[in-house]
Amino acid sequence: MSGNEDLRVAILSVVARLEEKGFNHGSSGNVSCRHGDGVLITPTGGNSGNTAPDEIVRITYDGTVIGEGMPSSEWHMHTQILRAFPHVQAVVHTHADACVALSCLRKPIPAFHYMVAGFGGDDIRCARYATFGTADLAASAVEALDGRTACLLANHGMIAMGKTLEGAFNATIKLETLARQYILALQAGEPVLLPPEEMARVRGKYGSYGAGRVPG
Repeated sequence: MSGNEDLRVAILSVVARLEEKGFNHGSSGNVSCRHGDGVLITPTGGNSGNTAPDEIVRITYDGTVIGEGMPSSEWHMHTQILRAFPHVQAVVHTHADACVALSCLRKPIPAFHYMVAGFGGDDIRCARYATFGTADLAASAVEALDGRTACLLANHGMIAMGKTLEGAFNATIKLETLARQYILALQAGEPVLLPPEEMARVRGKYGSYGAGRVPG
């Protein structure tokens, strides 16, 4: 297969693995990857069962389709994130349960666990609400991702980015795990938050996973 075909297959593999983990159901969620001077993105209504590699849609950063197909309704969000963060190569958006639950409370994930620092700061933000599939939601996500590698999307879900598809996929798993653990901690009492100086120490230990960087 060509590099182009390999990347399309890899995108569909990530889609399938997200479904296997129960992070997306039906046609929810979407995946994209930078490709040349454009973006490869899952099609609207697409999932691992109804999408072939050649149905992954190639678009420009303004949403113009190169070839055939209709891109995910969230193409604004994917292209604007890739435009805003040149070091990012891949973006994953899911409706994973714990992330959705916190996003509906519009709660960021604070420094209740040291692994929060792996996303670039002392918290994982919840982006302000905007209607799905809009440029406003894209702007909201870009704001919340400044200095971070993932965020919640109010009353919606989550989005994560990486230097590779695998990096973005792994960030997605870690974020959903932390969201679930935070909800469990809240059910048991009031979580004790780590102080900023400890979070700064942890970010130093993460090295390449520090603030402003993305998982590879």
